[in-house]
Amino acid sequence: MTRIDFAFGAANRLRMACQVMRRHYQHGRRVVVYSRQPKVLERFDMLLWSFEPTAFVPHTLVDDPLAINSPVVLTSVLPCNLPETPEWKQAWLLNLDTGCPPNAADFPRILEIVSEHPDDKAFARQRWSSYKAAGFSLHAHDVSGKPH
Repeated sequence: MTRIDFAFGAANRLRMACQVMRRHYQHGRRVVVYSRQPKVLERFDMLLWSFEPTAFVPHTLVDDPLAINSPVVLTSVLPCNLPETPEWKQAWLLNLDTGCPPNAADFPRILEIVSEHPDDKAFARQRWSSYKAAGFSLHAHDVSGKPH
């Protein structure tokens, strides 16, 4: 069953997504980054090059010939043509879209990062409800750093 982790309270959604991608890259995990909005993927792509002066996460678009060797691939279409390797068959999904990914059950784990922006929180609540109705295993994590 697909596990879905929501990280709530991010100061900046895309910057936190970059930090998460760096950790997964350092641990050797393959990740598909999804958004139907090409502008979001373009911003994320640029941020992956520059989010920290000494950090870099190798990444490419899913249809690039180098995708088979890249630990992170970006796509605006799911399902997508992932490389046919054991590592990619166990790839996680980072959802940067406002809605749920169309083939969520194809991934063992989905990561959702939610900022404090009201629109972002509203879309996250809708995704949470949709995932819950579909019977996914949901887990919430407070990443705001604020005391409870």
